[in-house]
Amino acid sequence: MDFRTKINITKESKSIDYNSNIVLFGSCFIENMEKHLKYFKFQNTSNPHGIIFHPKAIEKAVYECVNNKEYKKSDLFYHDEFWLSFNHHSKFSSFSSNEILTSINSNISKTHKALNLASHVLITLGTAWVYRFEKKEILVANCHKIPQKQFNKELLSIDQIVESLNKIISLIKQINSNTTLLFTVSPIRHLKDGFIENALSKAHLLSAIHQIVDNKNTFYFPSYEIMMDDLRDYRFYKNDMLHPNETAIEYIWEIFKETWISEKTYPLMKEINSIQKSLQHKPFRKGSKKHQLFLQQLKNKIELITTKYPHIKFKKKEV
Repeated sequence: MDFRTKINITKESKSIDYNSNIVLFGSCFIENMEKHLKYFKFQNTSNPHGIIFHPKAIEKAVYECVNNKEYKKSDLFYHDEFWLSFNHHSKFSSFSSNEILTSINSNISKTHKALNLASHVLITLGTAWVYRFEKKEILVANCHKIPQKQFNKELLSIDQIVESLNKIISLIKQINSNTTLLFTVSPIRHLKDGFIENALSKAHLLSAIHQIVDNKNTFYFPSYEIMMDDLRDYRFYKNDMLHPNETAIEYIWEIFKETWISEKTYPLMKEINSIQKSLQHKPFRKGSKKHQLFLQQLKNKIELITTKYPHIKFKKKEV
């Protein structure tokens, strides 16, 4: 007897390997994907503006990275002792305007270069709800705990989202016509908006994405459907009952791997996983002959991989 409704996804031909360059934009779910890509040493650049949730904010981030925008002090604002940007996550905050400008511009420059080389761009949409800062009549990526009465909350229509996604595609294709774009909807529930409002928001995102997907250079990965229809059980959520837990994230990653990562890379991924676990190993008798042999064997494994793939780096501990 089968107690699950497993989603069957076909293997994609434009797969990711260790020569691929991946750029990621979007909600906090993108951080989960980036964490796995980083662990397995794939080349990736993630969220130059930090975690951002709605299509218009992602469009703005892509526009600025494509055009290699240089932020100035006039692009920032001062609030509660910190310098901040309405286009960025709150991790881009500082007592010093120069410090935050250096961080912002460095990330934009890095992502501009990455987009020119990107084989794949992965974009995760979190919500269709947006906040408009009344004083300047602008949509913001983050409200930075400014009193809510200073914002108007709006729901992007399907047409508005389609327009935004088409702009994102067009912007990226301007500097890299060969890249593959992969969209997904975050399985994280935004219940602060309300149950019905969250469902409506996700429906708008899904409807819009499926209007722009062409299965040639623009694709969809069903992370939302995997969580909602395959796992569909609170044991796969964290204690807040909103975010997927580690088991769910690992399961979605495995399906992403089966769908989008080339099978030719699996042996190398297995070897890298072995090295990563060895690097985390705490020796029982540090300095013993057995431990020294372990370290030498580990060093040899690393050198074998890094000689063939110079871009792969491992954190230096005792190796």
